[in-house]
Order: sequence, then structure tokens, then C-alpha cells
Amino acid sequence: MYIAMNRFKIKTGKELEFEKIWKNRETHLDKVKGFIKFNLIKGLTNEEYTLYVSHSTWNSENNFLSWTKSQSFREAHKNVGTHRDVYIGHPIFEGFEIII
Repeated sequence: MYIAMNRFKIKTGKELEFEKIWKNRETHLDKVKGFIKFNLIKGLTNEEYTLYVSHSTWNSENNFLSWTKSQSFREAHKNVGTHRDVYIGHPIFEGFEIII
């Protein structure tokens, strides 16, 4: 199995706006081969930002990579640039193969 994560630094005070974006977003993941589960998780807050991580679990890295090249991926990410005032920088991707 494979875990794909993106770390987001969200400007302090913009957390509810960011959460609303994700709660109302059509991810199209329920129709994607190999997709297992998605979570948006919240970390610590400091004076500048709150850390969030999108966390998705897949049957394999190949399933995840296929999704990133699909129409479903493009649809899920089509309005990403419209909320730049919420973010500090770009998300940081991390991918992990599950060993145990």
C-alpha cells in the first residue's frame, strides 16, 4: 500500500476558510481505482500558520500516480489557485510505501 501526503501551511486566522474549501471540494476520489481512504488532518498552530496535511491511502504507488495523470485529478484541482491568500507557499508532497 501507499500513502500520499501534502503539507500545507495555512495563515493563522484562515483555518476555517481552508477547512471549508476542503469540506466542499469534489475530490472525485471515490471513483478512482486503488483509492482507499482520505483524511485532512490538522497540526500545531504558531503565530504565522497552522499545519494541515492531506493524507490519502492507496492500494499502490502506481494507482496514486495514475490518478495524478487522470481527468479526475484535473477536475479535483481545477480551482486550486483561487485561494492563494489562505496559503503560505506551495504544499509539500511526501509519498510513503507501507512496509508493515
